[in-house]
Amino acid sequence: MKLRLGISIIMFLCTGNSMFSQSKKADSLDIKIGQMIMLGIGDDTEIRADNKILADIKAQKLGGVLLYEKNITKLNSAENLKKLVSVLKKDSKLPLLVSIDEEGGKVNRLKQKYGFPKTVSAKYLGEVNAIDSTKYYSDIIAHNLLQLGINVNYAPVLDVDNPTNPPIGKNHRAFSENPKDIVKHARQVIKSHRYFNVRTVVKHFPGHGNSRQDSHFNVTDVSKYWKQQEVFPYVKLLYEGNVDAIMTAHIVNDKLDDSKLPATLSKKIMTDYLRGDLGFDGVIFSDDMQMKAIADQFGFEKSIQMAIHAGVDVLMFSNHIPMKDRDTIRPQDIIDIIRKMITDGKISEKRIDESYQRILKFKKGL
Repeated sequence: MKLRLGISIIMFLCTGNSMFSQSKKADSLDIKIGQMIMLGIGDDTEIRADNKILADIKAQKLGGVLLYEKNITKLNSAENLKKLVSVLKKDSKLPLLVSIDEEGGKVNRLKQKYGFPKTVSAKYLGEVNAIDSTKYYSDIIAHNLLQLGINVNYAPVLDVDNPTNPPIGKNHRAFSENPKDIVKHARQVIKSHRYFNVRTVVKHFPGHGNSRQDSHFNVTDVSKYWKQQEVFPYVKLLYEGNVDAIMTAHIVNDKLDDSKLPATLSKKIMTDYLRGDLGFDGVIFSDDMQMKAIADQFGFEKSIQMAIHAGVDVLMFSNHIPMKDRDTIRPQDIIDIIRKMITDGKISEKRIDESYQRILKFKKGL
């Protein structure tokens, strides 16, 4: 009787430990998936204790947030934004990525009208073509981000300059049409940010500068216009060890993928070409997954699956572009979708772990 009781207790304990291990494993997988999610925080200019995004951060369901101009108050702008960032970061168990598009010029959330320092466009810096000027303005941006607690900047743009290009050229976001000049100025932007411990995300791979449409609104095919030299800035900066992370472009390029998938969703471009041929093993950020070129064509769930399969590590959702099938996005929605894909065998846990490890490395020291 005692022997049977002992065996029963041992079996119970073993079963309990097994269940505990499975629970820990489940929690661990959700945390890893959560680290792959980057989300806009809506219209909030302050973070209250009952804020949903804050709850998601505390629950380790979110790896990072995006800030936009709508998150900046008209009065006491720097003070309030710094407080907002501080509250978001305070209870994050892993370093929280707090990101912004602060290229300078037209793509500039931290404007002078809010009391922030003057910035200039990449086009201006390329035309002046003096590295001291690029350093001066890059130092200003990076130092300002450091003071606010923002640790990721979606810059510099490595696209070639084409004045007729709707999203890049017409907004003066590219340094030059000469890839060597792009490298020269981008290198300094990255160097300035690294000095102030702000990570940079170069964009938009494999080249958006010669597109004739804007992927915010339409499927954009650059196949007829894209040139091999547009990859040179990435190759050169990668070789120098000057790339922290890379952002994808939602562009179709059949010179690199004859299936005509947008680069963000293309395994041939992201894994075979960028990781395989070019040797990049850092973090790949998607451009906003809610942009029309992706969301309207592939839908919410399918685009997530395809992006992860392609090799994307961080899935970005701005939460300010309306989608056909949902109004807002919560991290748990994405976690549930990806977990089901793993259960169904559409994505492997190994693939999630690869992204998780790259993200941890990217966050080290923040």
